[in-house]
Amino acid sequence: MNLYAILRRDGFADGPTLEAAAARSTAEGDKVPNDIRWIRSYVLGENGGALGTVCIYQASSEDAIRAHAKAADLPVTEIIPIADTVVVRPDP
Repeated sequence: MNLYAILRRDGFADGPTLEAAAARSTAEGDKVPNDIRWIRSYVLGENGGALGTVCIYQASSEDAIRAHAKAADLPVTEIIPIADTVVVRPDP
């Protein structure tokens, strides 16, 4: 599997909407654990008060990410393959 960053701009109105989306994402991902795995997400404060995310996933392909997002009713603004990881400090 490859590592991807998924940008979801202005995808969520508020915290409860994001929490519901996370539950759908987990449920869908659990159906195909050899095809896609959610690693972590960073929540973005967007202009206008909406929330966006940068999500890190392991997946077999960009198509697997798009299929997962469609099944979980998640927005996808952009999918970016991750070439490498540099950790200067662990996440706080």
